[in-house]
Amino acid sequence: MRIIALLLLVTPGLIAVYGIKLIRDALFGEFHNIFFHIAIQGIAGILFVVGGIAFIGGFILHRDRKRNLTKGRFKQN
Repeated sequence: MRIIALLLLVTPGLIAVYGIKLIRDALFGEFHNIFFHIAIQGIAGILFVVGGIAFIGGFILHRDRKRNLTKGRFKQN
């Protein structure tokens, strides 16, 4: 089970890192052929970063809620 949890955290982390690379390449003019325009490459990079960080944050919040470590701040109704 720990290996599955590790893979669930590593995969979005790698996607977020790739998103940072796409943003950096878009800012410095390095164009990847899979995107039609450099602005689309930058937007895709931003979406990858936000999505990866949001998934990791949601995973950690879910785990902390399950273990009662949130001290009542994030209670579900």
